[in-house]
Amino acid sequence: MAFGSGVSFWSFGLYVEPLESDFGWSRAQVSFGFSSALLVAGIAGPFVGWWIDRRGPRSAILLGATMTTLTCFLLATTSSLWQWYVYQAINAVFRQMMFFIPFQALISRWFDRKRGVALSVLATGFSLGGFVVVPIMSLVIEVWDWDGSFIFAGIATAVIFLPIGLLVVKNRPEDAGTWVDGIAGEADESGTSPPSKVTGIPARVALRTPIFWVLAAGLGLFFFGLFGWLVHQVPFYESEGFSRRAASFIVSGAAGAGIISRLAFGFVADKVKRFEYVAMTLGAVLAAAMTILFFNSGPVGIGVFLAFWLVGTGGGPMLEALLLTRAFGVAYFATILGAVVVVETIGQILSPTLAGYIFDRTGSYDAALLMYVGTFLASMLLFLIASRMRRPVDDLHPAI
Repeated sequence: MAFGSGVSFWSFGLYVEPLESDFGWSRAQVSFGFSSALLVAGIAGPFVGWWIDRRGPRSAILLGATMTTLTCFLLATTSSLWQWYVYQAINAVFRQMMFFIPFQALISRWFDRKRGVALSVLATGFSLGGFVVVPIMSLVIEVWDWDGSFIFAGIATAVIFLPIGLLVVKNRPEDAGTWVDGIAGEADESGTSPPSKVTGIPARVALRTPIFWVLAAGLGLFFFGLFGWLVHQVPFYESEGFSRRAASFIVSGAAGAGIISRLAFGFVADKVKRFEYVAMTLGAVLAAAMTILFFNSGPVGIGVFLAFWLVGTGGGPMLEALLLTRAFGVAYFATILGAVVVVETIGQILSPTLAGYIFDRTGSYDAALLMYVGTFLASMLLFLIASRMRRPVDDLHPAI
């Protein structure tokens, strides 16, 4: 998770200025490259989820890592704007197979009672991606330029992901001789080991429930703000007079501090019956963070902003898994997550491009900050509505 997020989501902002300088593209044009990637990856999400639910996360990781390596090499050959869009899109599809959906599915299959803690440990990898990988990628771009960084990312992907997929990953606890939550050697009254708690609502049924669409819309608005800022945080700090290295240091430092908040969040998550309340709190805190930055983008304002940002993003990488498994169960989680990713993609496509367009037209990110305040508040409202709705899985497994 650390490497996969570090060379993709966390590092997007590092490519904005070098591509602007080399090709004369506008900030909105460069940002749309990331948006086009998300569009295709989002459309592919249900198919990736279907693959995982039927063939297992391991095969998706191996295929995704192999093709991600090859498409990173392809990105290094970019020489025109259409290539930037197309190559980013192809890379994003296989990157999605490589770590996001399969990792969430693995954790949800292996853990039940302590799923929140397990997901929080996984989420620390996301923070490590910003803390450790971003400075490395920034240095690689300085030394080998943006095209050399894609070659580096491709080689590193193969070296890290293929051995993990081949030697470490098991699709189910039974494949490793254990059971959900690490139960081993225990037997029920009949003398057999306990079955895995893999129950859930089929995706085709889940998509017909109102709570699915309320949660999907809330997640879409939440990640509209989160992803848009992730892409533009380095350019924002540069626009405020910081060097790229200083901006990368701020981002990586915040990501490192986020490790603590994500671990703490996992313990809280397992104790809350309706996780929608936690999601509401995160949306409110992030709206406050953006408001602070709007009024004060100096050192003091950035410091206060980062404190709120760390709290608000503490549960970001875990929201989907904890909300969806508690509403619909685990059996068809990957397919349902893939469907939600389609909805989220709408916001993730628009957000970086709109923020880049706003900066191009105004020379400032102020209006973009206000836009993010609004979307975080809207997500909070939708999570409130979802908290008042019945969860379909309660009819199958009241303990989830």
